[in-house]
Amino acid sequence: MKPVRWGILGAANFARHHMAPAIHAARGAELAALATSDPAKADPFKAFCPSLYVHSSYDDLLADPTIDAVYIPLPNHLHVEWTLKAIAAGKHVLTEKPMALSAPEFDKIIAARDASGLLVAEAYMIVHHPQWQRVKDWIAAGEIGTLRHVDVAFSFNNTDQGNIRNRPETGGGSLRDIGVYTFGSCRFATGAEPTDMSARVIMENGVEVFAQVAAVMEGPLGRFTYGSMTSMRLYNRQVATFQGDKGMIRLDGGPFNANVNDIATVELHQNATHVLTERYPGINQYVLQVENFGNSIRTGAPYPCPLEFVRGTQAMMDMAYQVGTEIYL
Repeated sequence: MKPVRWGILGAANFARHHMAPAIHAARGAELAALATSDPAKADPFKAFCPSLYVHSSYDDLLADPTIDAVYIPLPNHLHVEWTLKAIAAGKHVLTEKPMALSAPEFDKIIAARDASGLLVAEAYMIVHHPQWQRVKDWIAAGEIGTLRHVDVAFSFNNTDQGNIRNRPETGGGSLRDIGVYTFGSCRFATGAEPTDMSARVIMENGVEVFAQVAAVMEGPLGRFTYGSMTSMRLYNRQVATFQGDKGMIRLDGGPFNANVNDIATVELHQNATHVLTERYPGINQYVLQVENFGNSIRTGAPYPCPLEFVRGTQAMMDMAYQVGTEIYL
């Protein structure tokens, strides 16, 4: 079957290190083009994909009739604009998270998607990794009994004030950068939504750099409590725990950046004496994301992470910002 020909808007570091190699490696995909005004920025991409065609502008790439799908890794505040432009150009679109900076912004993207018949998605890669499907299945099967509490933490230390994550005008902030993982992973695994929430945030130069959130979640599994911490000023940490009345599921070693810092590992704790550990070496969730995207284009199969799901995560982030109280340390 003919491969999906991909183009990338912008020579972002994340695209260079993760998504471009993933597109190049994925079955049924071909990395065909990159748009950048600086030819030197294309050199690292061409090092592993010599046939890559380089466009000098984003508009030129979108006008390229040989490109089927585009990946958009631009700064957060540009995501909605260029997603809509790509849809208007007749391209399938995979946009980096967060696709939008507020839940209502998703509505016009969803409307454009529906009118076009194209596949449009946020690059929320963790739902494509089997470790998260395992968590979802274990919870649904009652392996930990009745779910009572979920807590998630994700932190890293980024003090570079020139970085887009530290700039308010480019949609910076820890929740906007990594809250999609702490919030979205809970929603994906449980199907629950927040009914009540409180939050404490630390601000620096107009950007939220630390957020501690507590919520009551409600869904098909009933009601349970939730807590999360995100920070751009702390040592690297990623952990997620789902606690029931008869057991616990713990993800460590990289529940969000699987196999980047450590091997993806999921533990099922039961009866205080039994621990089942599963590890997932060698699985690239970015490659799986590209392959699932291509499969949905070619076959019409439902995409594992539709826009309606990520809109819900953004609504949860909006709620955290609305109820957040600033604290000083």
